[in-house]
Amino acid sequence: MLTEEEGKLGLRLARAAIEQYLSENTRLKAPEDLPASFEEKRGVFVTLNKYGNLRGCIGYPYPVFKLKDAIIDAAISAAVSDPRFPPVTREEFEDVTIELTVLSMPQVLKVKPKELPKYVEIGRHGLIVKRGLYQGLLLPQVATEYNWSAEEFLCQTCWKAGLPQDAWLEEETEVSTFEGQIFKEEEAR
Repeated sequence: MLTEEEGKLGLRLARAAIEQYLSENTRLKAPEDLPASFEEKRGVFVTLNKYGNLRGCIGYPYPVFKLKDAIIDAAISAAVSDPRFPPVTREEFEDVTIELTVLSMPQVLKVKPKELPKYVEIGRHGLIVKRGLYQGLLLPQVATEYNWSAEEFLCQTCWKAGLPQDAWLEEETEVSTFEGQIFKEEEAR
């Protein structure tokens, strides 16, 4: 778990990375004086919101990069590489708030498909659904924002993966849960 101060530092790192990329088209080099927690490999997502609406969200579900590098890469990608949105402009970025979600290691739920909803805790768990080449992820805060039940959350994650909404009821579909520690900017620049 990160401290509140480390979370704020992560948000500042994400903002600095996007600002530098948008103004100079170069990747920010992480400061040398970051706390030790930024050297740990962690899964992370950076979500951009503009006036309360999603503007970009990219991340790494698994801990393959050091936290500092994952934050920098995810922040830049959320701003300019989310295929659902055009790239954020420098002027527009002044109206964007950043949300940083630091993830725990995803855990595959090894239960009968019909039992899955009992193991999904809304407000605590995020979901990853996989089958073959299809994979979808929804962060823990999404189910809360939409007031979904565990079943609805499973269906929506399947849909995000490009699968039928009831794919979670089939044995060949793998469902994993993870937790996320969420840090948010209160307001844009």
